[in-house]
Amino acid sequence: MKEILNHLFEHKTLSKSEATEILKNIALNKYNNSQIAAFMTVYLMRSITVEELEGFRDAMLDLCIGLDLNAYNPIDLCGTGGDGKNTFNISTLASFVVAGAGQAVAKHGNYGVSSACGSSNVLEYFGIKFTSDKDSIHQQLDEANICILHAPLFHPALKNVAPIRRELGVKTFFNMLGPMVNPAFPKNQMVGVFSLELARLYAYLYQQTDKNFSIVHSLDGYDEISLTSDFKVFSRNEDVLAQVDILNTEKLNLEQISGGDTIEESAQIFMNVLRNEGTKPQKTVVIANASMAIKTAQPYKTLTECIAMATESLESGKALQAFEKLKKVAS
Repeated sequence: MKEILNHLFEHKTLSKSEATEILKNIALNKYNNSQIAAFMTVYLMRSITVEELEGFRDAMLDLCIGLDLNAYNPIDLCGTGGDGKNTFNISTLASFVVAGAGQAVAKHGNYGVSSACGSSNVLEYFGIKFTSDKDSIHQQLDEANICILHAPLFHPALKNVAPIRRELGVKTFFNMLGPMVNPAFPKNQMVGVFSLELARLYAYLYQQTDKNFSIVHSLDGYDEISLTSDFKVFSRNEDVLAQVDILNTEKLNLEQISGGDTIEESAQIFMNVLRNEGTKPQKTVVIANASMAIKTAQPYKTLTECIAMATESLESGKALQAFEKLKKVAS
């Protein structure tokens, strides 16, 4: 690792194969914690290259416990995190709205590292137990139209990295990798990323796949459609700078979508929104992200139709029903 670090400190980059080998060696515990921390810190000080990102991704997918959910044709809504904005759990809530609208969801998530409450934190708070058991995950999809794929259970080789990430408490390149390494390899994916540069890297790599995808980034720095600014959407056939009004809403301000300072506060916001008792901005931003996800998985539908489906799912209680059904089978 000493040679690798010196190589990187000289502002040199890794090839795809080198990146793959290093990440596999990290997983095999061939380096000590200080070396791993130093390696991760490099990518806080300079941008990751497409070859490095692709190499890290391939290593993670080679090492993961895979899961075949193709029969359900699910979508994953997942953000990189690391935007430092501390919003409430927008993509997780949008996942239940999408499930309630009839589109199956395979939600990949983890505990928060650089935020107060990640998707796994809030779901665990409600008593949902995570599993990698195939039959249990199929039951979740059969009964609730959504399953929860808690990242550490499917990437066990990287368990030694988790405490280092927690101690660092800042985004690392593992944030960049999270959405790319869903163990179910879903054919539909909406990904939120924390920078425009990373959005372009993601779009390039996703173009090499057969996925239906949308890579979204709000220009004021959010890893989701925040409605606080115009936003970029990269998909297979287009690269669009979208204005908030395409989602039939007005701009929001950051205070209107902020999350709680504790898991308990975040959970309260979560249930208020699911019960259709949240504030109008909270409801609007969840519907916006759910609409874009439905449009991603069902590209033949118009965005107006997708907005209507998402709105109906939340207002009718179908999103809440999906959550309650998941709790029943996964608690």
